[in-house]
Amino acid sequence: MSLTDLQNCDTWPLAFRNKCKDHRYYEIVEEALEGGFEYHHLSLEDHSGNVRGIQPVFFVRQNLVEGVLGKVRSVVDLVRKRFPRFLTMRVLMVGCAAGTGDLGACDEQDEAWVANALRASLRTYARQNKASLVVLKDFPAKYREALGVYTSNGYARIPSMPMTRLVLHPFQDWAEYFHTLSKATRKDLRRKFRKAERAPKIDMEVVNDITPLVDEVHPLYLAVHKRSPFKFETLTKNYFRALGQRMPDRARFFIWRQSGKIVAFSFCLVCGDRIYDECMGLDYSVALDLHLYFYTLRDVIAWSLQQRLKYYYSNPLNYEPKLHLDCELVPLDLYVMHTNAFLNPIFRRAIKYLGPTRHDPVLHKFPNAHEL
Repeated sequence: MSLTDLQNCDTWPLAFRNKCKDHRYYEIVEEALEGGFEYHHLSLEDHSGNVRGIQPVFFVRQNLVEGVLGKVRSVVDLVRKRFPRFLTMRVLMVGCAAGTGDLGACDEQDEAWVANALRASLRTYARQNKASLVVLKDFPAKYREALGVYTSNGYARIPSMPMTRLVLHPFQDWAEYFHTLSKATRKDLRRKFRKAERAPKIDMEVVNDITPLVDEVHPLYLAVHKRSPFKFETLTKNYFRALGQRMPDRARFFIWRQSGKIVAFSFCLVCGDRIYDECMGLDYSVALDLHLYFYTLRDVIAWSLQQRLKYYYSNPLNYEPKLHLDCELVPLDLYVMHTNAFLNPIFRRAIKYLGPTRHDPVLHKFPNAHEL
């Protein structure tokens, strides 16, 4: 089904109604993101003709070693001088092009049914559309039971770069939380904050709609995005505009100004007692000198505590500071299968060596790293 078909479908709003990124978010992503994504939606019906799930999927040409460093990447780059498309394939991806994946069951009790119905369809659908791989992208570990049918039917499950979570509800404010951190971390943060406080005053505001400021904040997002070793999607101005206009109940944009100029921003989604820190932007002419990453993180956590939110989730990467802030890992999984039945057994073994978490030494220092 196309997005136009879905917008006339009564069951579409039911598919993600209890998820932070509901059907509105998927519509925004499809309409606003660029980068060669080819979107479709699978309507999953039972034998009685009842729609029990609607699952967004998309096709994309993917570099399988995105973010892989060291000797493996050196060998791949050498081969690509002769064969430019080596380990680059057309992929059918299940989930969301900008964020974690969810099963689009119209009733949460049907998640296992939806998972099995998808499994029965995906390989054929991928081959019909000339895709070499099927990937369930960044599904939280809570789906491991429902998706267990995949690992027993030709799919490899490998850990994706995890999110992190900070439990907020034991604390009344930033000061109380701060004093639970290690002595070395407190000393380091105080030094960073003092340096920022010696500079001209930095003011923060929180808005639901970033539209009037999008031309100022988007270059800051691109500056951070450019530095990331993982560049799956690039968020656009239209993406940020649409979030504030169509999801004002959940979108929160944090803006930091110094002498009237925006020097940082953070986009978050608030859902119930949780806040998800999705992305940020920094003005690198001052960000490193003033330690703005830590300054903004402190303000977002402090605001969340003021709002009596219970959990702070942050997006993948930059794990070193999150480790010292006593965050825990939130595992995300990739389920991967080659559509060629002969090659798939070989591919299942090889793909585990390309898993992104193998190449980040900090991840294994987290107390719950074994959960990956």
